[in-house]
Amino acid sequence: MVEPVGLRARKKARTRDAIADAAISLFLAHGFDQVSVADIAAAAEVSKPTLFRYFAAKEDLVLHRIADHHGEAARVVRDREPAISPLTALHRHFRAGLDRRDPVTGLNDHPEVLTFHRLVFSTPSLAGRVTQYALDNEEALAAALGGDITARLQAAQVIAVQRVLARTTWRKLAAGRTADEVYPEAVADADRAFALLQTGTRDATEAGSREIRPPAVPH
Repeated sequence: MVEPVGLRARKKARTRDAIADAAISLFLAHGFDQVSVADIAAAAEVSKPTLFRYFAAKEDLVLHRIADHHGEAARVVRDREPAISPLTALHRHFRAGLDRRDPVTGLNDHPEVLTFHRLVFSTPSLAGRVTQYALDNEEALAAALGGDITARLQAAQVIAVQRVLARTTWRKLAAGRTADEVYPEAVADADRAFALLQTGTRDATEAGSREIRPPAVPH
């Protein structure tokens, strides 16, 4: 009897999730470098070849959690309404991420999320892969912005700003503060950062402590 396509897809998704959950549990308990692929396969009750059919590298067992954000900035720019500038669209998108406590913005204080970030940032191979993701995102965003040198410079600045904002916010949470407590600061930081991108560092610095109005978010 041939299984329906939908059933096969659900079984594959469950297997993938079981492998990833087993891996994350082991990594958080023992450290990334101390856990082997064989350990993960045994915990998930699959063979090593099966594991590698779902995850090509050990790092992918961790970083698949952020795979949905790969190329996100480029998608935001491509999908924006024509009347909205790329930077305004990116600013609104980041602010919306803060509002919903998206872990990629750094503003999520769930214990597992904090531990996950600590694991990534403290493991050189994982941090290196995240850096490569950022470079890939930069290339995709540059292409969405037009692909010339100006687009490449703008893309590099945007990706760097998003990284700095997320890491700054995460450090505050890692120090023991709550997401709700840090939220106003994260919003102000995001508004300041995108103002710097919009007007240039010199103009925004000269503005001093003047209030920076965020872009209107349509309801």
